[in-house]
Amino acid sequence: MKEPVYEVFARKSREEPLRHIGFINASDGELARVYAVKTYDEQNWAEMCVVPRAAIIPIDREESQFVPTAHDEHEDEIVHSQGTGSYGGGDVAVKEAR
Repeated sequence: MKEPVYEVFARKSREEPLRHIGFINASDGELARVYAVKTYDEQNWAEMCVVPRAAIIPIDREESQFVPTAHDEHEDEIVHSQGTGSYGGGDVAVKEAR
C-alpha cells in the first residue's frame, strides 16, 4: 500500500517565514508529525509543520513542485537517505529498478 506524502515546512525563529525543508511518507498525520521530527532533527526548529501533499492547491500547475508530473510516476519508490539539505532537510534518493 502506498503511503501518502506529507510536505514538511519549518522555521528556526518565529520572525522568519516557514520554509519547505522536505517531505516524508506516512499513513496518517500523527505518524507524519513523528517522522518529520525524527527525519529533520538536525536543526533546532522553532516551528515545524506537515501538510498532506494532496491538500496543496497550486496556482500555476505547470510550475508547481507539488503536482506530480510524468517523470514522477515512480514517486512511491522515493526514499530518504541520511544527510542534510541546504536548509537542514534530508537528501532524497531513488530506489534502483528491480
